[in-house]
Amino acid sequence: METQKPRVTINVTGYAPMTFELEPAAAPITVKNFLDLAKSGYYTGAIFHRVIRNFMIQGGAGSGKAKPIKGEFMQNGVKNELLHERGVLSMARTMVPDSASSQFFVMHRASPHLDGAYAAFGRMLSGFETLDAIANVATDRADRPLQDVVIASVTVEAYGIEGQAATTGKATR
Repeated sequence: METQKPRVTINVTGYAPMTFELEPAAAPITVKNFLDLAKSGYYTGAIFHRVIRNFMIQGGAGSGKAKPIKGEFMQNGVKNELLHERGVLSMARTMVPDSASSQFFVMHRASPHLDGAYAAFGRMLSGFETLDAIANVATDRADRPLQDVVIASVTVEAYGIEGQAATTGKATR
């Protein structure tokens, strides 16, 4: 029997949940890091701080300091075949290859120029209406939403990674 892939549900205040299936075969370090942060409650109360319609929504700055991890993409010698298509979950970073830590982004539209350059690590199963709604919020010149888009909680079903499901707490905002 094949082990079920881990799933996460990102609950955003005022929106329907977004559920993703994670891909540990494509990016095992990134998946473990994301699951550990989610289960610790790190993302609770974080916001989607960068929103670019027809590109992506980015969030996950969190409430503390996350440690940088090795980026699992071509520049680091890792073959990551997940394409940056609509609904793909990927790890944000600076131009430094190993600077990813907690920030992630969800592709609003396909962006092939990111393929192999960022650690894609999951695919959206449901919640596309929420992705579209967030991607269309009003933003300032720095692409920051004029009204905070808050992550209320993240639910984790870590099949085959930790052996059992776990849920984080709710936002205090």
